[in-house]
Amino acid sequence: MIRTTREGLVRIIRRRDLVAVILNSIIGAGIFGLPGAVFALAGVYSLAAFVFCAFLILLIVLCFAEVSSRYRQTGGPYLYAREAFGPAVGFEVGWLIWIARITAFAANCNLLVAYFAFFVPAADAGAGRALLITLVVTALTAVNVTGVRDATILADTLIVAKLLPLVLFVGIGVFAVDPDSYTLTATPAVGDFSLAVLLLVYAFSGFETAAVLSGEARDPKRDLPWALLAALALVTLLYIGIQFVSIGVLPDLADSTRPLVDAAARFLGPAGAGMIAAGAILSILGNLNVTLMTAPRLPFAMAKRQELPRAVGRAHPRFHTPHVAIYGTAALVLLVTLTGTFIYAATVSVIARLLAYGATSAALPVLRRRAGAPAARFMAPLGVAASVAALVLVAWLLSQSSAIEARDAGIAAVIGLLIYRVFRKRSR
Repeated sequence: MIRTTREGLVRIIRRRDLVAVILNSIIGAGIFGLPGAVFALAGVYSLAAFVFCAFLILLIVLCFAEVSSRYRQTGGPYLYAREAFGPAVGFEVGWLIWIARITAFAANCNLLVAYFAFFVPAADAGAGRALLITLVVTALTAVNVTGVRDATILADTLIVAKLLPLVLFVGIGVFAVDPDSYTLTATPAVGDFSLAVLLLVYAFSGFETAAVLSGEARDPKRDLPWALLAALALVTLLYIGIQFVSIGVLPDLADSTRPLVDAAARFLGPAGAGMIAAGAILSILGNLNVTLMTAPRLPFAMAKRQELPRAVGRAHPRFHTPHVAIYGTAALVLLVTLTGTFIYAATVSVIARLLAYGATSAALPVLRRRAGAPAARFMAPLGVAASVAALVLVAWLLSQSSAIEARDAGIAAVIGLLIYRVFRKRSR
């Protein structure tokens, strides 16, 4: 007999499933175009930019690892901010992350269509585009409604399928590199190197989504910290390997808009280019599945605390999934993806993600000092120092945001605050 939690969900997600979720969240489409952009800014020193960025992200991951080891409920950054700073701040963090996940899904789904057109050109416009998007959203919705186990199996399968071409790219490409390509030239300007690191921060982000699934993980206090650190280590090694091969194989890397496809074509021929294009499709598909798996858990968790309509907090009586939240999120995702308005709306996702990082980092010292806070299963080695450094990093990244991003995030925050006030008043 299946035993459900207080939230009506089932604890079925294993440690390795959490690793797959994190890898699918981080490795999307960015790495398939990133090597050229970063090389254009920092040259061979882009390898050092990867290492430096991985260290900065490690500071934030350490904060997430400790704070997440205190809780077993659904919500992730929303829950951490709520517990540390109150329900209003928690709702704002959760609301903005949910909006960010929807716009990110829309952006990546349209990118999936573009890569699929590499094989089927008719899918890139008109009825073909609409049909493909509808099929993708419908299929992923069905998988996620019928059970979290099905969604995690799909995540496990897709992470193997997406990593295979990338590992082959590195494993074979390393024998085709030109050693002269790594000759050090003049060091890049501080501004260019900083911009390269800024681009990489966004390529390393996405790890926070796994924390939202704590309410369905078998032992989140133990498994989530381990999964976060293991996934970051794997991503760092893979990214550095991809950049190393791209530099050594593609002389005009700085000018390439499809660096992995162009590089693979040099040492594997047209079949290599097709392999990378297929890998990009699988990579994006894995990212979309995890987004639709995690995003609905945010409004579900809010509804459980009477911050959204109670219906949103219902769990399916048979499948034990937040089906109402999944259907609502999927419908909005489909609308935004088909209309294409995500191009302008997605700017809020950057700030929302950074606010989640900042709130969780700030929660670490608050929860350490608070009497009665749940005990941490994992203690971050750098502790408060990691929290302060992570907050400085987040502040620096927020300072790089444009006025349009700040405006869109502000509008989304105000809407969220109004919704929070309405439902809090009704719940009283």
